[in-house]
Amino acid sequence: QGISKDYDFAKRLAAFLWRGPPDQELIDLASQGLLQDSYHLDRQVNRMLDDPKNRRFVEDFSGQAWRLDEFRATSPNQTLFPAYNSQLGQSMEAETNLFLAALIAEDLGVDHLIDSDFTFVNRPLAQLYGIPGVSGQEMRRIALPQDSPRGGLITQASILKITANGTSTSPIPRGNFILEHLLGTPMPPPPAGVPGLEPDTRGSSTIREQLDLHRTNPTCNACHRSIDPPGFALESFDAVGAFRAEYPNRRLVDPSGTTPTGRSFAGIREYKKILLEENIDQVARHLFQQIVIFATGAETEFEDRDEIDVMLDRLSMDGYGVRSMIHEIVASSLF
Repeated sequence: QGISKDYDFAKRLAAFLWRGPPDQELIDLASQGLLQDSYHLDRQVNRMLDDPKNRRFVEDFSGQAWRLDEFRATSPNQTLFPAYNSQLGQSMEAETNLFLAALIAEDLGVDHLIDSDFTFVNRPLAQLYGIPGVSGQEMRRIALPQDSPRGGLITQASILKITANGTSTSPIPRGNFILEHLLGTPMPPPPAGVPGLEPDTRGSSTIREQLDLHRTNPTCNACHRSIDPPGFALESFDAVGAFRAEYPNRRLVDPSGTTPTGRSFAGIREYKKILLEENIDQVARHLFQQIVIFATGAETEFEDRDEIDVMLDRLSMDGYGVRSMIHEIVASSLF
């Protein structure tokens, strides 16, 4: 019976980290009853995370947790965005997956999801980002300039494209993405009978002006106090993720806002600093729970809270490393 449990554990571990069956090394350790021993388990998890088969984990997780599986749901308007093509789209997806792979490989902290000093680009993506000196189609890691608006997950073109409709942008879906997929604090759906906002195609008002009117409804204001600030910060990026200072109608973009805690920001760089100062623990908790769900196929329950709190306390001492999160999860009773 013990050996059978070890085989089951080997299958779960391989399904989690490789999205496939266990290999002979895992089977051999399971047959000896050694796989769940902490020494062997740590070694196996590291081996599996360093194996090329871990790419399946990376792609499936980013698809599920960050909606990359929706990437092809919209096609950018070719008249408005002539530089966009399928090759550039593939580069956008690759950037996010390579970024997550780097967080795992180097056990980097979750603060990198908010901001980082590196990313991955090739020539087409570097051109979109306005980064000089990158040639060729091969994706490679680059250091970002200190004043770059890039860095982290939320300013990657893949996320900016997913949260736009292929033609225009709105602070609402982008703000909701940060609340739900970065912070784990989704807003409830709008109340029945409240009409959605439609872009003003005539350009007589900005989305910010429309939202100001929308928020005069107290019911709407309660949620938009949280949704709008991150969405405003991301208005500096168009529907394919290029940085912009003005809209197509030449009206200036205003990426400023005030958070629900009363802190003002002038744009995305200041907003990311506020997230780093105020929300890092929340980002860590949400990512951790997303990995648990991915690993087990089940939502975390109220009775799991104490064990999760203990693990997060340990992880906080070293900056919530993403690789360390995976080690904690597979060694826990949750897995």
